Amino acid sequence: MAFDKQLLEIIACPVCKGKLLFAKEEQELICKFDRLAYPIKEDIPALLQSESRVMDWEEVEKWK
Repeated sequence: MAFDKQLLEIIACPVCKGKLLFAKEEQELICKFDRLAYPIKEDIPALLQSESRVMDWEEVEKWK
């Protein structure tokens, strides 16, 4: 089973409540505003700030 992209319509960044983007190769959900990447573990997004990683500016720029 794979991550259901339709979830992107109803879930939001837990920090800013903004829209998330799906990074298929990295299996992460991206918040450009907060520069956070949330992992998807076993097809389930881990939407906890403590589970996220901070993205560098180069990574964020590729999503613009």
